Amino acid sequence: MKIGVPKEVVQDERRVALVPETVKRLTGKNHEVIVESGAGAAALVPDQLFTDAGASIGDPWSAEVIVKVAPPTAEELAHLSASKTLIGFLNPRGNPDGLEAIAKTGATAFAVEAVPRISRAQAMDALSSQSNVSGYKSVLLAAEHSTRFFPMLTTAAGTIPPAKVLVLGIGVAGLQALATAKRLGARTTGYDVRPETAEQVESLGATWLDLGIDAAGEGGYARELTDEERAEQQQQLTDATKGFDVVITTALVPGRPAPRLVTAEAVEGMKPGSVIIDLAGETGGNCELTEPGEVVVKHNVTIASPLNLPATMPEHASSLYSRNLLSLIELLADDETAALAPDFEDEIVAGACVVKEGAVR
Repeated sequence: MKIGVPKEVVQDERRVALVPETVKRLTGKNHEVIVESGAGAAALVPDQLFTDAGASIGDPWSAEVIVKVAPPTAEELAHLSASKTLIGFLNPRGNPDGLEAIAKTGATAFAVEAVPRISRAQAMDALSSQSNVSGYKSVLLAAEHSTRFFPMLTTAAGTIPPAKVLVLGIGVAGLQALATAKRLGARTTGYDVRPETAEQVESLGATWLDLGIDAAGEGGYARELTDEERAEQQQQLTDATKGFDVVITTALVPGRPAPRLVTAEAVEGMKPGSVIIDLAGETGGNCELTEPGEVVVKHNVTIASPLNLPATMPEHASSLYSRNLLSLIELLADDETAALAPDFEDEIVAGACVVKEGAVR
């Protein structure tokens, strides 16, 4: 296969789809990799490292397979055609118009978000790899904005108690946030509407916040709550949230606006100087007072809702994402000929393909 790696053009996107490590593995299997000049610059990967790994610097859109991070812009769509296959983050549930635009080019597209969350596909799970970055960085942001120490400190001037950190949403990002906050010495608590995650929370040395609501859904995600459940949950969460120094929210429902978990009442009741880091800003936010992409202070509480946190750690985020793409590309290629030969009888291939030969699946 000829595999093209364009430079990302979306504002503040610093990741690159492939890194030299994975380029070397691909070229070692007789694939040709074409990297656009400067594609890795924002991730501190110069062109020379790509050429040393066996890639050529040129027009990535001339390749048969195009690998990207962000969904294609209108200008990038003009490079697609029936002979092209696109792989990347395409937001299939949140941006159906984007899929239609890809379909009009006649191309085939695989969305990494649509890779089934099964054991055999773990190495291709880009959502999880990037969520690890978000969860880690969210705690560092919380510590930066906080007016208090995270660990307990015993000094000659007296003892400072540890910060109390609540993480709402126990997926990959939430678990990483709990683990990172624990490593910084905080007293950690986790909550999710899926009670089966309690064991995972406790395995990280955190306390489980039990509100008595079960909303386990399909595919490892939470289902949408009923109106009655949502009202009960919010009141209990509101009462509980007021006792924490830091709240990190990560709750998402695929294809729907983020559930509102932290009310204005809860924010008003928090101790002045407390911090909320809302990782669900791209779909509206989990906090009622969130302003996506902004840092605001409401009722003396700092509310930060960073967008695209993985792009703020482009070196490791790109490395992890590149390995996800490598595993997916290897699945799409014929082992003997190295040609593109997706087997649509395969559960992973069929699930990840969101546009096939110009038709939205």
